[in-house]
Amino acid sequence: MYAPVSILDLVSLHPDESVGAGIARSVDLAQHAEQWGYRRYWLAEHHSIEGLACSATSVLIGHIAGATKAIRVGSGGIMLPNHAPLVVAEQFGTLEALYPGRIDLGLGRAPGGDFLTMRALRRDIRQTGDDFPELLAELRAYLGPASSNQAVKALPGQGSRVPITLLGSSDYSARLAAALGLPFAFAAHFAPDMVEVSSRIYRDNFTPSEALSEPWLMIGVPVIVAETDAEARHLFTTPQQRFLRLIRSQPVELLPPVESMDSIWSEWERVTVMNKLRAAIVGSEATVQAGIERLIAATGANEIIAVTDTWSHDARLDSYRRLGQIANRFEASSVRRTSAVTQSG
Repeated sequence: MYAPVSILDLVSLHPDESVGAGIARSVDLAQHAEQWGYRRYWLAEHHSIEGLACSATSVLIGHIAGATKAIRVGSGGIMLPNHAPLVVAEQFGTLEALYPGRIDLGLGRAPGGDFLTMRALRRDIRQTGDDFPELLAELRAYLGPASSNQAVKALPGQGSRVPITLLGSSDYSARLAAALGLPFAFAAHFAPDMVEVSSRIYRDNFTPSEALSEPWLMIGVPVIVAETDAEARHLFTTPQQRFLRLIRSQPVELLPPVESMDSIWSEWERVTVMNKLRAAIVGSEATVQAGIERLIAATGANEIIAVTDTWSHDARLDSYRRLGQIANRFEASSVRRTSAVTQSG
């Protein structure tokens, strides 16, 4: 049972830390991830959230791609309703021209911020996301071959065929990705309740396309790997505090881990946070390997995209290094099984 691993980064900041310092940590992580065999390094789009520095997503993608050599770099994702499709096509067409064959365009239909932020982005405050299929079709037209009667072209972008993945935390994008024959990435770190049903809907309804002959399902999930289960659970109090601050409408900077969350949250808050983080896979290498195996068995995931937020950059690097070793063991085991089947046949 093998699935390659990738990274989703929100460019998290420590309290009172400069944005430049947070971005430098992301560059360092991407460079290590490339050495450890990770498939992709994706950056999310969020706006007006104190503690995150990922709002100018396409700029960050270019910066990370320029600091690495081979790893695919992309968006997890660009929130398409926030942007004119022509602008997205021009940005990603430019990135593809600069870094050929390395750029991914992951797209979501959520705003990535509140209604006032949507208005500041010059989008309609009454927007519901219902026009997402139309926006997507327009964007794909700008990235595909130009038609003879096409009045407006994305230059750069036209004909670049930057690969598109649809993101979602419900069954909506699962159904749309299946109908269009596109890869689908499910955000289990946002909606753990829907991961299995959305995965099944995508696989059961997938229609082969020019872009993809078979389903390709990515699952985004929080992961922390450490030497022991106890150490990993201790590190996990950082993302627990972050989500707690999110539901309290407080800045979501990274905070140091604590020995116990009991004195920090109420019972209602504990239940809410733990429910939202229920898909997290936290523990030693053996524990995390077993957790990933269960996730793949339950969803049929083709790829795992891990979200790892720790206070210490060294702890984050160590977690991703260990996760890379787990993935390498999965791959080696898969190769051995395939070889055995071939020889027996």
